[in-house]
Amino acid sequence: MKSIRKEFEVATVPREVGDGIAVSPTGWTFGGSMVEHFESHIRSSVPLYDVGHDLICEVSDFFVQEESVCYELGTSVGTLLRKLAQRHSAKPRVRWVGIDTVPEMVEKARSLPSPANVSFVLDDINTTPLEASDLIVCYYVVQFVPPHRRQQLIDRIYESLRWGGAFICFEKVRACDARFQDYMTQVYHEWKMHQGYSAAEIMNKASSLKSKLEPFSTQGNIDLFRRAGFVDIMTIQKWVSFEGFLCVK
Repeated sequence: MKSIRKEFEVATVPREVGDGIAVSPTGWTFGGSMVEHFESHIRSSVPLYDVGHDLICEVSDFFVQEESVCYELGTSVGTLLRKLAQRHSAKPRVRWVGIDTVPEMVEKARSLPSPANVSFVLDDINTTPLEASDLIVCYYVVQFVPPHRRQQLIDRIYESLRWGGAFICFEKVRACDARFQDYMTQVYHEWKMHQGYSAAEIMNKASSLKSKLEPFSTQGNIDLFRRAGFVDIMTIQKWVSFEGFLCVK
């Protein structure tokens, strides 16, 4: 019994997941000290992270009007939202609104230099009111929304968009069957090792995300979009288990 108890205690203490971050199993959080490590950790954990930012900025050209309201839901420290605002700096009447539920993230976002038409709101993206908008971006966010709440979120996004507006959603995705999931997982883990993470850090990170990160398959995400009302949907970026979708209302 003592041996079992000792093993249990060891299993529940924080473990290193890389970049100076230690998290308990199932204990992943974006709050606390995570804010200071967020940018470096996410760039080393998500393939084509900055490439995805650049792509979203380019695609946004088709949808941002002179007086648009544009949202980033799950804005973290606001890096992507500031990039979008800078790209459209010739349209100063556009309102860029970043929403996040983590106080430390919003505080950090507000402390960084931003254009005057950028604002950050501390609120729950699942319930916060959304104005009529032309562009809504979720960059690796919906995967952290509990599955039973996702359809309601996508429904609200669709209703908020004006006709011809766009929802850009990047997600980690599962494969269509077990064999391809095995391929994808091994390729991704090897990629992370090339970023400098150890096998133990990779497994500790996976353990910390249990019950926190729940990816859907490509088709599962498309089904969410279609049930909300989106008809025009395409993949605009894909790296094994990471995919970016463009949905136009």
